[in-house]
Amino acid sequence: MSKDRIARIEAILTESFKPSYLLVKDQSHLHAGHAGARDGLGHYEVKIESEAFVGLRPLARHRLIYEALGTLMETDIHALKINATAP
Repeated sequence: MSKDRIARIEAILTESFKPSYLLVKDQSHLHAGHAGARDGLGHYEVKIESEAFVGLRPLARHRLIYEALGTLMETDIHALKINATAP
């Protein structure tokens, strides 16, 4: 299940931002027993570099990522650690 989720997250972020670098890591094991983990949702870390983030502050970059992931933020992702940079 986790590999499927990671693949979906990667596909969405790749389609949305055409990143020059993208790494999605499942960190759910670090949150065992946490509310989101009990509900089957995952904890992920995203490191992404994209031209789409040029001139944007970190909060704006995060909002774009949350928007791109859409309903996955409700159905599959409980927590998302984001490091979004511009080249």
